[in-house]
Amino acid sequence: MFISNVYKLYVSPNRKFVRALKNLLGFVPGNVHLYSMAFRHKSVAVTIKKGAKNSNERLEFLGDAVLGVIVAEQLFKLYPYKGEGFLTEMRSKIVSRASLNQLALKLGFNELLRYDPKMVSHYGKSPSLLGDAFEALIGAIYLDKGYTKTKSFVLNRIIKNHIDIHLLERTETNFKSRLIEWCQSENKSISFEQVENAEGESSKLFTINVLIDGQIEGSGRDYNKKNAEKLAAEKACEKLHIL
Repeated sequence: MFISNVYKLYVSPNRKFVRALKNLLGFVPGNVHLYSMAFRHKSVAVTIKKGAKNSNERLEFLGDAVLGVIVAEQLFKLYPYKGEGFLTEMRSKIVSRASLNQLALKLGFNELLRYDPKMVSHYGKSPSLLGDAFEALIGAIYLDKGYTKTKSFVLNRIIKNHIDIHLLERTETNFKSRLIEWCQSENKSISFEQVENAEGESSKLFTINVLIDGQIEGSGRDYNKKNAEKLAAEKACEKLHIL
């Protein structure tokens, strides 16, 4: 392990990238390829097999789920007497696209992310590619080091150093109101519609779609209808870049 780390840090062709990762993560990565993919935007990805591309989208999908579990567990322990509605809202504040975008920029992801320069003007209006890369990085750590190491990274190097949970508790983030106000200013119609559950699903689980001008722009699921609407509104705000 020691020799392998020395090689990666001082001899390997991508040693500069590995050193940057070590400063960011606090450890030398095992599978460097995973981390390289985490910072590869789809605009510079190539097809590798059966139409699949080596972009960070799949890692982003995985990282989103892992990050959600870690944050949910931490909030569950931190607030033992709070209800699920409060916990859901707090989790949304921490892992919202706006929050992850700001965090990724603060951590210098803009220096690591690879994307097509020709698309700078397009993505300049939506810095969500930084937040996407953050989730992809979480996915890479999980595959490379496992859940325990990923949890340690999120709690000790991210939340502890960069997120004031108690300040967030006092911060109002009403995505539904923000979305409604945006629709009013843009003269667009908006509605929240409940979707029937699939066969076998709990009747207590609510699935809500938010439609803008008749098009589904976000979807949320929760055992509380209002929370499902909030999640749907947040997804729509992310998609429409109005966070």
